[in-house]
Amino acid sequence: MVKELVLDFVTNYGYYGLFLSLILGIVGLPIPDEILMTYCGYLVSQSVLNYWITLLTALLGSVAGISISYGMGRRFGSPLVVKYGRRFGITEARLGIVNNWYARFGKVVLVIGYFIPGIRHVTAFAAGISRMRFSSFALFAYLGALIWTFTFITIGKALGVHWAQVTEMSHQMVLWVVVLLVVLGAAYAIYKWRKRNLQR
Repeated sequence: MVKELVLDFVTNYGYYGLFLSLILGIVGLPIPDEILMTYCGYLVSQSVLNYWITLLTALLGSVAGISISYGMGRRFGSPLVVKYGRRFGITEARLGIVNNWYARFGKVVLVIGYFIPGIRHVTAFAAGISRMRFSSFALFAYLGALIWTFTFITIGKALGVHWAQVTEMSHQMVLWVVVLLVVLGAAYAIYKWRKRNLQR
């Protein structure tokens, strides 16, 4: 039901619909972001939308949404989680998981988090609670937004009329992307650790 409403909204309002839907989805509303962007990629393949404008719109919507989540975490912190967090999928359990990931993999979690539904807005919220410097947050979070939006819009464009197949393959694809990003993050963490030890 939500999926159909969101796709109709984007069909009717184009770039504006995409921008607003991504903001709301990343802040925490139950919007199927990957399906939304793949559908927009399909609209690009049908010459309804322009590829580069669609990419830019999706990037701006993602950046706005993730920045709002960060700002909410920084401004309101844990009390907001206790009072309203469950409504937006931000539970203490999820925050605990994300904080453990930050401890193990560092800021690269902000990139990985985009590819895990239900986690991307939690990573930004946790970064805000921890008072991570905005410049550091922005570097990794906005890079993640670029990779994430490019991936799904390009997949939708490539699949064309077969775009709906992404709903069947997305879980597998996302799993492999996450595994790859975790491996890269672990390699980066090991590199930093060894470099720090060699300098002693």
